[in-house]
Order: sequence, then structure tokens, then C-alpha cells
Amino acid sequence: MILILLVLLGIATYFIVKRSVAGITTTPIWLLWLVMMAPPFVWTGWILAYGRNRPMPAALLIGVFFASLILYTFLIQKGRIQPQAKANETGNNSTSSETAKSAEAAKVRPINKEEEAQLRDCFPWSVYYLQDLEYHPQAVICRGHLRTKSEEAYRTIRSNIEAKFGDRFLVIFQDSFTDHPFFAIVPNPQAHPDFKRQQNNLDRPGLALALLLITLFTTTVIGTEIAGVTLKALQSDPSLLIKGLPYSLAIMTILGTHEMGHYLMAKRYKIKSTLPYFIPIPFFLGTFGAFIQMRSPVPHRKALFDVAIAGPLAGFIITLPLLIWGLFNSSVVPLPPKTGILQFDALIPNFSILLAVLSKLALGSELTAKTAINLHPVAVAGYIGLIVTALNLMPVGQLDGGHIVHAMFGQRKAAGIGQLARLLLLFVSLMPVLFQISLIPRDFLLWALFLFLMPVYDEPALNDVTELDNKRDLFGLLSLALLLLIILPAPRFLMQLLNL
Repeated sequence: MILILLVLLGIATYFIVKRSVAGITTTPIWLLWLVMMAPPFVWTGWILAYGRNRPMPAALLIGVFFASLILYTFLIQKGRIQPQAKANETGNNSTSSETAKSAEAAKVRPINKEEEAQLRDCFPWSVYYLQDLEYHPQAVICRGHLRTKSEEAYRTIRSNIEAKFGDRFLVIFQDSFTDHPFFAIVPNPQAHPDFKRQQNNLDRPGLALALLLITLFTTTVIGTEIAGVTLKALQSDPSLLIKGLPYSLAIMTILGTHEMGHYLMAKRYKIKSTLPYFIPIPFFLGTFGAFIQMRSPVPHRKALFDVAIAGPLAGFIITLPLLIWGLFNSSVVPLPPKTGILQFDALIPNFSILLAVLSKLALGSELTAKTAINLHPVAVAGYIGLIVTALNLMPVGQLDGGHIVHAMFGQRKAAGIGQLARLLLLFVSLMPVLFQISLIPRDFLLWALFLFLMPVYDEPALNDVTELDNKRDLFGLLSLALLLLIILPAPRFLMQLLNL
């Protein structure tokens, strides 16, 4: 199991590293991947060599982790400064005036002098008092003072720019470090003919259907294993494959509902996105989840919030009844000497407040401190749905929880919350090593390392200044409360109350 988790973590790590830093550094992706995978490699090697009964020294684990983070950051920065160093070396061989002319010639303005006057006219002084224009190769930064409500200012200025320039530019409204929001006028890729041709092929129902059918097969095969059917028995009697359908249909319903929540909400706000695509794998859970890709900017923070929360909310609404039904049909087994959060035939629910309460309600007095749960296949799917909900609600980067806190608190505060959240999860995951606390599953460490691979900054909405209403703020806080109910271990008084 540990090797399967390592393979899955390695695959996820590679794609996260490639997506997050490929455009900002010249350092090879494989080298960055190898550095970030050093802690799980060392941890896995220790377990394979000495087993789980001999804990890895905390100093060694923490030292390897922070060494990999420092080396990872250094390699990224080294890749960033190489082009600049080369430019400086070239500049030393020429006069300062020639360097200035070259720099000015290299700077391509998105608009010309005549269009600059038109752009200034788009900013009424009573709405946004424009003071300065900063020209960059792919953007015009418009700085000034906001003189009315942010939503009204954005709507007015965007309407004025569209009236004079059509769909040529995207209008972005962001907060600055000086607490004075600014506008950025950037070329609109959606106005390009090539982009429009690509959007015509955005929905690929054939591909989505093919991936769904393949994933249905792989999850059904894994479902037969979860149901207790051996591979030899399945080969001799293929009709036994039907026993894998309860797990398969349940897990695909949960994952599909989650992604359809995102998809339908994106359609509501006219955000271009792909259909939900499943990722089949022939081992572990039978699938690596499902995803959609948004191909156009999010218009404002309200839309960002609604699209982000729609997935976990829809998925959880489906997960809860399936998990409860599966727990009612699960059985109680004697407590094994070793347990884990993915040990479906002998699961101890105490590491999650919500799971502990639901398990006790379903199994009653049969479930005690000396027993564990042999999960029904549908309960396995519901349990995985609970984990998926918690992982997506983590307030980090481009996860759904990261989008939610970004919409609630703004981009800069959300980045700080994300950094704090993953540090806390890392500390919690190291508690079994540091303090020998058995309630915290060791598997949390892989989760914590996974989050450290993600950038904490999320992409801004076009209007990233206008705040949410009270109703959305309340739902955002409730989603974070749900996250805590899933990932926090049941406190001692609750375990005594539930006789766990």
C-alpha cells in the first residue's frame, strides 16, 4: 500500500510542479520533482527497511523536509536569475545609453499614443481618479484613487473600455499592497481567432464518455477486490464482476457530482470550461478522481466563490447518505495490531470527528474502543468521498478551499491562510513521530507534503476587489467548519461519550 501511495504522490507531484513553476524557471522539472520527492522517498525507505514498529527519528524527517524545501526554492530562484545575469553581462559590454535604448525598444506597448487618450477617457474622475499609467509589454497598469463603490467602478470602466476597444482587452481590477486598488488592461486571448477555434473543440463528449466507461470498468474491478472476490475467482467466473458495481457506481456518482457542481456553476456564470473528465487507473481505488478545466477568466469573487463551493457541497450532499447507508451495512471486527486511514477492512474512525459520530450512530453498541469497522463497498466509496471533500476544502492555492478563502478574504490574505494551513497540517502529521500520539494517522504526512508542492497564490478574478455578501461569507465559514469536522481527531471526552 505504501508503494502505491508513493507512486500516486509521485505522479501528482510531477504534474503540480510542472504546472506551477514551468513558466518561471529554467531549472529542469525532473530535478525539482526529485528534490520535492526526497522526504517521501526517505520516509518510505525507512519504513521498508525498519518497518512501522521503529519510528523514523523526528530530527531526520524534519531535516530532510526543510532541506528539500530550501533546495527547491534555491533551484527555482537560480533558474529565474540566469536570464537576468546574462542580460547584465551583455549590458557591461555596451554603454548605458545603448542599454537604455535597447530596453525601450524591447518594451512593446499594448496601445499607442492615440489610444492612450481614449483609455484615459474611460476613467471618469467621479468613479476612479486616474493618476498614472504604467506600460508593460503585455499590460497597462492604471493607478489612481477609487471614488465610488468598487463594483460600480469596475462595471462603469469595463463598459467604457469595451465601448472604445471592443473585446480587444480584459479589464482586471485588483488590490495593491498600498490598499489602493488598480486596473490592469491586458490583451484578451479570447479575441484571437486561434482561441475561438480552440473553444469550438472545448467540449469533447466522446472523450468524456470514453474515460467514464474506462473508469467504470477499472473501479468495478477494484470494487470486486474490496467485496472480497479474489483475482483467481474473478478469472474463473467473470460474472462475479457484478459484485464490484456497488463500489464503482457509488464512487463515480460522488466524484461525478462533485465535478458537475463546478461545471454547472461555471456555465451559470458563462465561464468556458471542459466537460468533467474521469481519470482511470488499474489499481488502488480504480480512479484518480475527475476534473474540469476552466478556459476563461472568472468575472468576480462571487463567481469564484460559487464555482469553488459548488463542487464540495454537491459532492458532500451525495457522499453523506451513501456513507451512512454503507456504515449501516458494514460489520465490526476485532481491533488489529496495525491500522491506517486506508485500511478498509479494519478502519478505526477516531481520527475524524464526523466519521466517529456517524460510525457510532450506524453501528451502535457493537462499535467499541476494542473493535474496528470492516467497511461495506458503498461505505468505502462514501469514506473516500469524505476524504476527497476534505482535501478539496483545504484552503491552499488552487484547491476549492483556496478559491473559497480567496473569494472571502482577498488574494493576499488567502495566501497567508494557505501557508498557515499547510504548516499546521505538517505539524499535526508529525505529531505521531514527535510525541507518539497514535490518534493522528501517519498517512497525513503524504497529504501535508502534497500541499507544500502547491503554490499558495490563486489566480485573481477580473474584479478581484468587490467583496462577498454576508450569506456567502457564512457558507464559506461553514465549509471550513466541515473541513475541521472531517480532519480533526475526536477529542477524548467525545470518545468517552461514544465509548470509542
